[in-house]
Amino acid sequence: MAKIFSGIQPTGTITLGNYLGAIRQFIELQNDHEGLFCIVDQHAITVPQDRLELRKNIRNLAAIYLAAGLNPNKSTLFIQSEVPAHAQLGWIMQCNSYIGELERMTQFKDKSEGKDAVSAALLTYPPLMAADILLYGTELVPVGEDQKQHLELTRDLATRFNNKYGPVFVIPEVQIPKVGARIRSLQDPNKKMSKSDPNQKATITVLDPENLMTKKIKSAVTDSEGIVKYDLTNKLGVSNLLDIYSLVSGKSIASIEAEYDGRGYGDFKSGLAEVLVNHFKPLQEKYNHYINSTELDDILDEGAERANKVASKILRKVENAVGLGRKR
Repeated sequence: MAKIFSGIQPTGTITLGNYLGAIRQFIELQNDHEGLFCIVDQHAITVPQDRLELRKNIRNLAAIYLAAGLNPNKSTLFIQSEVPAHAQLGWIMQCNSYIGELERMTQFKDKSEGKDAVSAALLTYPPLMAADILLYGTELVPVGEDQKQHLELTRDLATRFNNKYGPVFVIPEVQIPKVGARIRSLQDPNKKMSKSDPNQKATITVLDPENLMTKKIKSAVTDSEGIVKYDLTNKLGVSNLLDIYSLVSGKSIASIEAEYDGRGYGDFKSGLAEVLVNHFKPLQEKYNHYINSTELDDILDEGAERANKVASKILRKVENAVGLGRKR
């Protein structure tokens, strides 16, 4: 089976966009692929974090992975900082990266814009991400649209290393979902839904209680036309809600349009809210089970052990190719 790797930062609760564009992909892929899914806490500290909140978010994210259906008997779930080879290979990938190509990364530009001081780690984030992926002989990386540029750099760095030192790395392929790769803000559909959005009504999280989830959907931006129709040019807000409805319910957009023909946005939003609440209720129940049990830490311990075994072998090959340490 092809190997897949993906990671999510433990910064806040998983949004609907994260879930539809990433985590649900993982669940679908794990049956036919060898999956390694990582909580990338070292990436999280490229910007300031509260240490207690960070540790809480790490366990929360692990519990969400499992509650969403990740099977620890089929896939490996682990925390990045518990596998030292990530940081070690990250340094080697930095040594094979160029400042110019790192400065061209869109996310670096966005996160550094207007800041008085920017950490060096924000600039060197992509080589560490490349290390995360390359450590496991990854063949396929399921990611959201916003990470495509980083994956292209990962492929470039792996190719550059192989050309210089020999065929050590597998060159990974990128998989971006055709639908759901970009779930938009409920308050400004010109922007991606983001857990860092200061407007709390703009983002739905998978752990939002029923009343809050419903309230956010009912306050979502639409337009004055009152027609439930998919039109990315003229009706971006409504189209975003239709994307969400379709992805969560499994219904086609055409069938949803037909269902709400002539009924207006009130009925449409009520129907969408009900679909979301019913979909996430079982996930929230499973999340509460994992977050309050020792099973969660047992799974993470086992995942770290598995990941360390694989990563250490690749790291030794890389260090030998570069000439580090003593040959044994």
